[in-house]
Amino acid sequence: MPGRTPGRALMFQGTGSDVGKSLIVAGLARALTLRGLSVRPFKPQNMSNNAAVTCDGGEIGRAQALQARAARTPPSVHMNPVLLKPQSEIGAQIIVQGRVYGSAKAAAYQHIKRDLLPAVLESYRQVCSTADIVLVEGAGSAAEINLRANDIANMGFAEAADVPVVLIGDIDRGGVIASLVGTKHVISAKDAARICGFIVNKFRGDPALFAEGMERIAHATDWPALGLVPFFPDARLLPAEDALALEQNGPAKPRARVRIAVPILPHIANFDDLDPLQAEPAADLIRLRPETALPGDVDLVILPGSKATIADLAALRATGFDIDIVAHRRRGGLVLGLCGGYQMLGQTVADPQGIEGAAGQVPGLGLLEVETVLSAHKRLEPIRGETNGGVPFSGYEMHMGVTTGVDCLRPFARLGDGMPEGAVSADGRVFGTYIHGLFADDRQRAAWLNRLSAGPSAVAYDDLIEQTLDRLAAHLAAHLDFDRLLNLAR
Repeated sequence: MPGRTPGRALMFQGTGSDVGKSLIVAGLARALTLRGLSVRPFKPQNMSNNAAVTCDGGEIGRAQALQARAARTPPSVHMNPVLLKPQSEIGAQIIVQGRVYGSAKAAAYQHIKRDLLPAVLESYRQVCSTADIVLVEGAGSAAEINLRANDIANMGFAEAADVPVVLIGDIDRGGVIASLVGTKHVISAKDAARICGFIVNKFRGDPALFAEGMERIAHATDWPALGLVPFFPDARLLPAEDALALEQNGPAKPRARVRIAVPILPHIANFDDLDPLQAEPAADLIRLRPETALPGDVDLVILPGSKATIADLAALRATGFDIDIVAHRRRGGLVLGLCGGYQMLGQTVADPQGIEGAAGQVPGLGLLEVETVLSAHKRLEPIRGETNGGVPFSGYEMHMGVTTGVDCLRPFARLGDGMPEGAVSADGRVFGTYIHGLFADDRQRAAWLNRLSAGPSAVAYDDLIEQTLDRLAAHLAAHLDFDRLLNLAR
């Protein structure tokens, strides 16, 4: 908005990964939006293979898309200007302001970061120009002093943008006093002075039992205690960004009538595709780690997206999942490949340009009569259409590669412009598609549950996310002093 005074900002850093930074920013974004403020999320640098397509035609981390939703504003590439997507041999793909910038291994990236700071600050200024307050999320740990030089994710950004910092510790994993006090003692005095308070997150039990702990942290650090936030169990209902969320299966489902198995491969991407199925009481979603076998009684196997299709295809074979999946299909089971999983189902996957590593071609699982050629062009766009049977869907595409072959003559779907998409095997039991977000569409999820004889869907997924964000906002409002946080922002 021309002439608008740039909004205030407050940055939330953590003592480590998965301490709840993303969740706290999302909850605060919804709570402050409900107060009538114009709120924007911002994360200077993220590392995740779970990404979202933005309205301005790029991609950002899934957490920032959820935070934008919490703030009731469209996601923009400027909310997460640098996104690192880990791959196999080549390190990580670097996304800058929504577009592929290049690839680099970890050591080389440390020298690239300083060149990216101008783009980060440009995006930050754009986000600030549209908001009353910007909630900035750090990455990893504030105490990674070995990475402080050229840092753009935590204190380096906070210094460059002159943003005050709130430090978050996770009591659920233990050692929260040591992690908070230790952070104060390992970072520089200048960085420590930028921290304006701390929050202890994921507390279980009687808060009075940790009152002394909060006092001791405050005394040892000279940082004020800003809140003790109890564990929020409904966090599992929100789309997760960190692959740590895949380590465990969800709660038991005594009403489940269908079993769906998902092999968890090293470079799994966009695994939030699975969250709506996890939310269905009738669907038992089984995440298969490499040391496990595919149960013989599953109804559907889903091969999810991958940031390194050829490497994950090799991992699939190394674990024996390829044999299990072929046997499952032979028994009459269904197989669905999403994006990279679709590419794996074909006859071959070729990488003539070395997009994922060494140039070459490998055999696929052979369950679809299609071939895939990986390419440097990345397709990023929201899509709509109908799958076979006339069931509407809305979702998005995010992939590098072109898939063609006989089974594409039996398309999985038709897009809004009438173009065919995806492939179906001749026996109608194997499906491949590049559509992400398929199961988040209630109409599609209901159709798949009906196909699997699981009965009607019991979840309105968009409503579930909105209600969970509202509960999260109320949860934080009960345990954090919002007025004090607003006063700390500048």
